[in-house]
Parts: sequence; C-alpha cells; structure tokens
Amino acid sequence: KVTMLSSVGLSLLVLLSAMEAATVERVEYDYYKYHTMPEINDWMNKVQKDYPDVVTIVEYGQTYEKRVIRLLKVIQLLNCEKKKAIWMDCGIHAREWIAPAFCQYFVRQILQAHKTDPKMQEMIKNMDFYVTPVLNMDGYIYSWKDNTVSTRLWRKNRSPGPPGCDSYGTDLNRNFDANWGTLGVSFNCSSNTYCGSQAVSEPEAQAVTYFVGSRKDDFLCFLTIHSYGQLLLVPYGHPNFTAPNYNELMEVGLGAADAIRSVHGMNYTVGTSPDVLYANSGSSRDWARFQGIPFSYTFELRDNGTFGFQLPEDQIQPTCEEAYSGALHIITYVYNKTFNGAVATAAATLWTMLLTVGVTGTTLM
Repeated sequence: KVTMLSSVGLSLLVLLSAMEAATVERVEYDYYKYHTMPEINDWMNKVQKDYPDVVTIVEYGQTYEKRVIRLLKVIQLLNCEKKKAIWMDCGIHAREWIAPAFCQYFVRQILQAHKTDPKMQEMIKNMDFYVTPVLNMDGYIYSWKDNTVSTRLWRKNRSPGPPGCDSYGTDLNRNFDANWGTLGVSFNCSSNTYCGSQAVSEPEAQAVTYFVGSRKDDFLCFLTIHSYGQLLLVPYGHPNFTAPNYNELMEVGLGAADAIRSVHGMNYTVGTSPDVLYANSGSSRDWARFQGIPFSYTFELRDNGTFGFQLPEDQIQPTCEEAYSGALHIITYVYNKTFNGAVATAAATLWTMLLTVGVTGTTLM
C-alpha cells in the first residue's frame, strides 16, 4: 500500500509539474489585467516576434515627453499591393485604462482568428489593420504614478500650459482640426477639456493627423476607443453638422450594438454625441469623417458609472469580448461593402456571432 501510494503520489507530482510547465509556457501575457506602459511595449515587441509574417511595428510620432508613438500593423506581408485599411486607437485619455486593454485583446483575437478562420484570412489579405494600443503615453504613464485620485483620473496629455499657466495637459480629443474650439471645450488651461492653444497643437494629435491624413483615401474605417458610458458615437459632435452617410452610420452602429448585446446582454446606446452625450468639437472621430473616411465611430466601453474610469479587472474580459463583437460587426460590414459590392448583412452578422462564440473562452495568447 505504501509503495502504491508513493507511486500514485509520484505520478501526481509529475502530472502537476507537467501542467505547471505547460501553464508557464502558455501564460505569457494576461489580457485580463491592466498593464503598465513598459509591459505594453514589451507585449508589442513579443507579438511582432511571434507573428513576423503578419505583424510589423510602425513608429509614427513622439509624445511631448519624447516617447515614441508606436502601432501594430497587422497585414499579409506577401501581399505588397497598396491596400485599404482599418484604424483603431486606444488610450487617447489617460485614465481610461480599459481602452488599451481592449486594443491588446483586439489584436490577439484577430491574430488567433487569422490562423483558422477563412473570413479573417480574407480580410487581412485585402485590408491592413493599424492598431495603436496607447496614444497618450505620457498621460497613461502619469496615471500609474500613484493612487491619488488626481493622478489616477488624469485625462489629458502632459504638455505644459501656455505662458502664465501652471497647469499641465491638453485634452487630445478636443485638439483635432474638426470645428476646433467651438463647442464642449475650455480655453482654461487647468480644465480637463482644455483644447490647446490652437488646432493640432499637440504632438500626439499631430502624429495621427499626419499618419492617417497622408493615407486618408486608404482608410475605410476609423475606430477610437474610450470609456465610459456604453455608447457608440457617430459623427458629428457639433449639432449643426450631419455626416453625409448618417443613416448608414446609424444602421451599422445599431447592428454593432446588437452584436455587443448578444455576448453578455449589455446595452450600448448609438447616436451622435449631442444626441446621447453632449456636444463637443475637436474630436478625432469627427476629424476622420471630415477627411472623407466613411465609417468613423467612438466606442465608450463599460460601465454606466458605477465604477466609471476605475473599472475592476474582473470586468475586462466581458467588456473586451462584447466590444470585439461590436467592432467586428462594423469592420465586416465595411469590408463586405467595399470588396463584395453589396453587403450581406445577415451573413456578416452570423459570422460575427460565430467568431465571437469561438473565441469567448480563450483567455491567453
């Protein structure tokens, strides 16, 4: 009996050791916790290393504090033709930690889908995906500095105010050249919605403006990820302007909200900012639509205010899963319209739901 128990114990020990080794090998990055900027940078490097045939890192600007702004470009490298593209940025507001978490999740999911899913393979063959995990790097790093409310809830970048102002930061999402300085902004440099001394005064806004603007005819879709409020916002933030394809933007947005709801039952409201939130100007979403990029949306992720910008880590997974479903619906619609001549809405919706179900249980890259 002693020998048998010892043998069982040894076998169990060997099994546990093997399981632990497999777990260590698999668990290289936890997508369901918040990560510091150095961790995110390391993750970007590893993704590029792990997927050298699909992922490249592009440097396209500097922050005020001279940090290099980088994005992941997901492409089919063997296809050297100039292609249409999808843009996604996260972390334009420092305190919205769930946004960078989603951008990382989004990249992981499309890379996993690309391995086995013919539709994703087709889309990546014909479109490039540009994903910036953290645009406002200076502000994001500052928001991790300590646990004081003023630091953790920092919104703006970290550029100094104008002469005579002892406050720091400009609201990057009020600094783009889209009805700049007209509504929903402040010219008080200490305000959270300070729009800067002039349109595109900030290096982070300049980086996006130049990079996307110089390729504006290639971009089909511009997605900028924020929190909180559970909203899908369409252009424009100024009530006196209406997007020429407003009805289609709403139709696609409502379809995305349905896709989101199908995952965990969460309701997202769709509309223009003046209709469902507040009027504003100088947003990147509006700028992108003014540039002629036909589909431009702001995602405001969970929640509705219970935790606000301090969304608990146990909500990262469901938030990312549902937002992925919504983003995928928009991207699939845009792809089908561009490359198939007509949109098979029902088929696109079904594929989105099936792909979402297929990846919901996956937690690690």
